[in-house]
Amino acid sequence: MHYVDGFVVPVPRAKLDAYRALSQKAGEVWMEYGALQYFECVADDVQPGKQTSFPQAVQLREDEVVVFAWIVYPSRAERDRINALVMKHPRIECSPENMPFDGMRMFWGGFSGLVEKGWGV
Repeated sequence: MHYVDGFVVPVPRAKLDAYRALSQKAGEVWMEYGALQYFECVADDVQPGKQTSFPQAVQLREDEVVVFAWIVYPSRAERDRINALVMKHPRIECSPENMPFDGMRMFWGGFSGLVEKGWGV
């Protein structure tokens, strides 16, 4: 089974192009170091829920969109190795001043595979 990092990020609509540019660079770096797949998706069908939802989870503001992203790795060990390299890479600048989103409202986590179907599994 593969290992997956998942992310949910609130991105201001006005900064979506800057976020896409950062994501393009980040995706290239992750893939260069051995990630199997890299996805960043903009929400176009998420509604606030009664208890919880993507918009509620990131305290989405009116001028923002939710981005749902995930990276697939061969294993947890490979994820740990790859992420350590990515975070030191000069093309990935992680300072709060240059991020086109509010990192304080972003959430993420690592997940072990449970069921896998399709896409080369």
